[in-house]
Amino acid sequence: MEAKSIEPLKGRNSKPVNPTLIEIFLHISDVLAVLIAGVLAFYLFDSRIIGDIRGTYVNIIGLGVILSSMSIFLCGGYDTDTYFNLGNSYRGFLTGFFLTVSILLVAGFAFKLTGTFSRLWTTGWLTGALVLLAVGRFGVWMIALRMRKKGVFDSRIVIVGAGEQGERLCRFIKNSEWLTMNVIAFIDDRADRVPNNIDGIPVVGGRRDLIRLIRKNKVDQVLISLPWSAAERLQEIIDDIAETPIKIRLAPDLAIFNFGDRTISSLGGLPVVNLFDRPIKGTRSMLKKAEDLILTSLILLAISPILAMVALAIRIDSPGPIFFRQDREGFNNSTFKVWKFRSMYHNMGQNDQIQQATKGDSRITKVGGFLRKTSLDELPQLFNVLSGDMSLVGPRPHAPSTEAAGVKFEDAVRRYASRHRVKPGITGWAQVNGWRGETDTIEKLEARLHHDLYYIDNWSVGFDIYILLRTGLVFFGQDEAY
Repeated sequence: MEAKSIEPLKGRNSKPVNPTLIEIFLHISDVLAVLIAGVLAFYLFDSRIIGDIRGTYVNIIGLGVILSSMSIFLCGGYDTDTYFNLGNSYRGFLTGFFLTVSILLVAGFAFKLTGTFSRLWTTGWLTGALVLLAVGRFGVWMIALRMRKKGVFDSRIVIVGAGEQGERLCRFIKNSEWLTMNVIAFIDDRADRVPNNIDGIPVVGGRRDLIRLIRKNKVDQVLISLPWSAAERLQEIIDDIAETPIKIRLAPDLAIFNFGDRTISSLGGLPVVNLFDRPIKGTRSMLKKAEDLILTSLILLAISPILAMVALAIRIDSPGPIFFRQDREGFNNSTFKVWKFRSMYHNMGQNDQIQQATKGDSRITKVGGFLRKTSLDELPQLFNVLSGDMSLVGPRPHAPSTEAAGVKFEDAVRRYASRHRVKPGITGWAQVNGWRGETDTIEKLEARLHHDLYYIDNWSVGFDIYILLRTGLVFFGQDEAY
């Protein structure tokens, strides 16, 4: 088969720009935002301290720049999925920024430096930095999106293999939201058995034609998409093109497309697909435990007056104990007793065949209705966190006998038990996204499970802090809590 020209295909003749250029833009934007906000705060909020601009204020601005850059980095603000996704970009930088502010405040109190700086200037600096960071990120996102639409980041891809596997790979690349790849052609030696084009993309020849295209710098990357069972044919193709200075990848076999979001690791030099693993382990597990112990202790100290007032209100409102304990399913499907403030009449609590609370439920006391509405009834679960049964953030624990549409949760939805791969939490990703309260339909349970599994697969300390920051805003007054 004679090689066809692929030059007429739009935007295929120039080499792609590395997408990590966006990360450089983000770093520059963030640094400038913190610097400019600090300088502007002198002139806009407290001009009396302009004379100190070369002294302690310069030091604190410099420290803010360093801390914000490190915190935003640790919280995922410069990850690849932030380049073209404004939501992920904002989540990373907001978490990192509030972490920076927290560190500065704690350090200020610890070293008794809070009186050194003008409160008006400090407020103006931090507020201005937050606004400029948001504006800068929006600007970088707009530029990145425009560049992406022009295809400047797209690698020119040739797929070797015009069969079902190659076609499916091509479709996967086209439908991906994040890949900066452009399939420009298929290569296949079987001229009499393959079509002239697939989804509008030409089949331009065989192996020799591919080498000619590579020599002419028309290709950035080759994906070999042939059945792994055709070992001899695979080796012949690889041997032919291995001498070229280009990235060559072996695409997965058809079965692997069902696990497209899994990673690859080395097993003694043999690449294997990682299907499932304990999601939070090793140092990550230690970080999670430290986060739970430190934050829970601080929260308990801060809200102890609220706990006392709630306990008094329950005692005055109706007879019975202040606390209520009930079985819940936890890590690795183990059962534990959850602590809650009693929100129902003491003779109506259930431990077997538990019925979820519904709107207008007659079992709920007057004080209990308020506690449920504001999630104050969940606060005693902080003791479950200290005892190690729960975390601050994680999938909400359900009672073993709870049902959705008359079917037990574990029987209603496939992979429901996967949420037990981590400790349950007082709040979670599903809850701050509105999936809270009564789960009376399979659809609601599926939506909640979807968010829980996303949290498990994407856990980080920054993600936990982001969820905790959103929890107070989302929970108070939410209509779904009965």
